[in-house]
Amino acid sequence: MTERPVELDEHRGMAAQTLTELRRRLHEVQADQTALRQRQDEFERYAVAAPSATWPEAAAKARYLIQLFAATPEARDPRRRELIAKVLDELTRLSDQSGSMPASSDTPK
Repeated sequence: MTERPVELDEHRGMAAQTLTELRRRLHEVQADQTALRQRQDEFERYAVAAPSATWPEAAAKARYLIQLFAATPEARDPRRRELIAKVLDELTRLSDQSGSMPASSDTPK
């Protein structure tokens, strides 16, 4: 026996090597997508477990939903893309500006 493992790709043609590499990359993408779905499910369970206690928490949940919508075909319209970008910027800016905004019942009428 040899100490060095045999590199099987050296003994196959270029077409077979390309197919093997495609299969490997496809498997990696599928594994990444599965892991992403699991993390999204976990986040969504956490997000619905309790109501937001602060405006930044509510903004984080809204940001998540807007980003999900942004990935849909309906969001490809340039006007919607611009609106999505502006709303996300505003949520970030307003969340950073005030760690916690007054509750709606505290606002003057």
